[in-house]
Amino acid sequence: MKIAELGIEDRPREKMLAKGPAALSSAELIAIIIGSGSGGLNAVEVGLQLLKSADWRLSLLSVRSVEALRQQKGVGVANALKIAAALELGRRFLEEGSAAREVHIRTPRQVYSLMLPTFKGLDHEELWMVCLNSRCRMTGKQCLTKGGEARTTVDLKQISRIALEKKASNVVLVHNHPAGDPSPSHQDIAETAAIRKALQAVDIGLLDHVIISDRRFFSFNEDSVLDE
Repeated sequence: MKIAELGIEDRPREKMLAKGPAALSSAELIAIIIGSGSGGLNAVEVGLQLLKSADWRLSLLSVRSVEALRQQKGVGVANALKIAAALELGRRFLEEGSAAREVHIRTPRQVYSLMLPTFKGLDHEELWMVCLNSRCRMTGKQCLTKGGEARTTVDLKQISRIALEKKASNVVLVHNHPAGDPSPSHQDIAETAAIRKALQAVDIGLLDHVIISDRRFFSFNEDSVLDE
């Protein structure tokens, strides 16, 4: 069925004008972005097919490449670019929400809230460092490594240099476990100990290492792993 054949109250544009964007489904919002469908599908049906292919999760859709998006029936290059751009704006909005004000980090829950938008939907591990001054105000954050289950060995000298450049008195390490279980591996524990020792050599403290999955986190500090 063509969009024009729907009742006026069911057409995405008219519905959004009348009720606002919150009233639209995710498929209808995608329809607004792409404007029209193709390949025998209307824009809403294209949105539904895209969401179905991502297990109905925007987090999984957000990490699709433009090339992967364009392979979906009814999408094509132009619409794939529009969808990827919209999802990237959403990701940047979430990150900007933390950067728009002075951010103080005092608990692993705050670390989780800060970094979840960065890790949401990733299919690989990334190790980040959040830098804090003596009042626990964030002075910056930096991705240190990217990889699979066996991450590239971290460069201890580089970590110390970055922390010094960002005027850190203390840092918090953060990485994700895409499989969903945030419990630390033996490699995580050994890697954390090595980084802590390197930072101590330049008089910078390691306050915590927080491992994040989509719905929960593990704190080395809360579970006293840093004391072992």
